[in-house]
Amino acid sequence: MGIERVQCDYVSLVNVLSLCFACVVIFYDECVNLISVWKQDETFEIGKEKYHGQQYCHIYFARLHLMRTLLYSLAPHWKPNFPVCTVLELEEGKECVIVGTLYKHMKLKPRVLDEYSKQKSVVPLVKLHNFMHSDDYLVLEDESGRVKLNGNIIPPEYVTGIVVAVLGKESGAGDFLVQDVLDAGLPPQIEFPLKSGEDKYVVLVSGLSVGSSTSNPLQFQLLIDHITGHLGDEKAQRFASKIVQVVFAGNLVEIPHRILNGQNLASEDFARMSEPIRELDILLSQIAAGLPLDIMPGPSDPANFSLPQQSLHGCLFPGSSTYNTFRSCTNPHCFELDNVRFLGTSGQNVDDLDKYSDAKDKLEFMERTLRWRHLAPTAPNTLGCFPFTERDPFFIESCPHVYFVGNQDKFETRIIKGSEGQLVRLICVPKFSETGVAVMVSSKSCTLHFNLDMAFLYLSKYIIPLAHQ
Repeated sequence: MGIERVQCDYVSLVNVLSLCFACVVIFYDECVNLISVWKQDETFEIGKEKYHGQQYCHIYFARLHLMRTLLYSLAPHWKPNFPVCTVLELEEGKECVIVGTLYKHMKLKPRVLDEYSKQKSVVPLVKLHNFMHSDDYLVLEDESGRVKLNGNIIPPEYVTGIVVAVLGKESGAGDFLVQDVLDAGLPPQIEFPLKSGEDKYVVLVSGLSVGSSTSNPLQFQLLIDHITGHLGDEKAQRFASKIVQVVFAGNLVEIPHRILNGQNLASEDFARMSEPIRELDILLSQIAAGLPLDIMPGPSDPANFSLPQQSLHGCLFPGSSTYNTFRSCTNPHCFELDNVRFLGTSGQNVDDLDKYSDAKDKLEFMERTLRWRHLAPTAPNTLGCFPFTERDPFFIESCPHVYFVGNQDKFETRIIKGSEGQLVRLICVPKFSETGVAVMVSSKSCTLHFNLDMAFLYLSKYIIPLAHQ
């Protein structure tokens, strides 16, 4: 009897394991058929490039070469009856088109040498954390020279580092009187998939700030339970089952400032400094156990300061990194989900534009970066950047379908359209530690156009309303 019982239990165990294995294989095959995510961060990886004392002129030359070739091809269609000249070839009174890099002279721009100057600036800022002044002006330069711009060009809209084409003529005072301005416009966009299948959602979160005074562990746990289907009624769980990707856009942790004071750290300070990262790893491992997870570094994370920020090392996340669904990515971050292209940053590029130019909202800054075809035009002038010598990694070659920026004060979204029919959903992802809001993006397509429907996770209300635009 004992032997028969053992044999029966063994056979039952084998059958159960076989059934479980078959279920896993079926589930895996379905996932492979339903989800196709491609990470495209190679452009933002520093790789084998090293710093050997090179200056930043190389990245400006690379940017000018890329953009000038593009603008030269657009100029004949824009102004076909005017010649294209260099700055050195300008003649007084002769109308022509010139292409070059803009430099914005700003009276209130902070300078390192001002710290040692005896004459301190007493001019007040018009807006807090904004350095614009009515006396600011633009200069356009190429390899041959530079010329001051006047006329029909608005300095508050532009920043240093943009490459544009301008139509005008040289005045008797030596300035260039601008009549019209041409930027590169939205880059070409891959065709949006026409086949309309099952809804798939991508969750965008930023500004967790684990370890800060504004961080609420319960709020973050509620987010995890929502997106993993452990919270809510049957409708909410069915909604959560359609989530196929989670992206954390920077500022995952916040190290206490009292520890990072430039002094030698004691052993207990090292322990306190690692506590937020350990807590974050425990929380992220709950998501990585069931969903693909991408994390991007931000200004407050233990990563390099200058853009592009390289991926956080896996040793910081011993629990989460054991799952093959966990991916540590760069900032900026680019990926494709079933031929829908996502491009995003942790917010430094837009925040820096807000300091040196003017717009009605953050979405307008985002739109400008796409129309300028450059993710971080103020780098390396006022935004930290690695001194690349042969390329500019922030040049946008392909237009995304979804463009998101993290760590913003509030949620904003808009759809913009390009001259060639490109459609882009712009998204400002708010700081989760302050707002408790995560953004869900659902990609759909039809025969004529596509819609990207937005949904919020308002964790304080335990509901997931869907807001259509």
